Amino acid sequence: MRITVFGAAGNVGRRVVAEALSRGHQVTAVVRDPARFPGLPAAADARAGNAANAGDVAELSAGQDVVIGATRPAAGSEGELVTATRGLLAGLAGTGVRLLVVGGAGSLTVPGTGGVTVVDGPDFPASWRPIALACNEQLAVCRAETAVDWAYLSPSALLEPGVRTGRYRLGTDELLVDAKGDSAISMEDLAVALLDEAERPRHHRTRFTAGY
Repeated sequence: MRITVFGAAGNVGRRVVAEALSRGHQVTAVVRDPARFPGLPAAADARAGNAANAGDVAELSAGQDVVIGATRPAAGSEGELVTATRGLLAGLAGTGVRLLVVGGAGSLTVPGTGGVTVVDGPDFPASWRPIALACNEQLAVCRAETAVDWAYLSPSALLEPGVRTGRYRLGTDELLVDAKGDSAISMEDLAVALLDEAERPRHHRTRFTAGY
């Protein structure tokens, strides 16, 4: 497959690039700042581009099978996430190229709470609230889009660098928790779940979640 990854130098993005390359896919790795090219795998086609710019998106997705949006703004610039998502959707509208978006967990409902979302839970860290709310708006923007075949992947509550096990569970709109009530997935296994979806599409214009 031919895959373009926006946000390719980020924590999740670079793991997505590595996972795609390990499966033999042709990867275009897109970053906003060319100074980050040296941090990208040599096997990837490193390109400069901005997901918020629909023209960049259209150019860098031409002839591709899948575009993956894995951008994450710096603290204080959370609104850029929604702008980037709008740019991805506008650039792909009518092209037939599929879009997979790495989103947030804040809008998932917590099991056993009657529908309370993660971001509205009593223990949700205040410092995470701005990015969580931006992710919620990002999901709403996707849900309003009908001209692109998109899917939105929400991680578990705890998403950290870790080990690639290749094992995970899938869900829809409810937070996945283990027998102890914990919700987690490594960035490596989130990349596995994302590439599995790219290779074997199961979700179309909907959100899904992955966790242990």
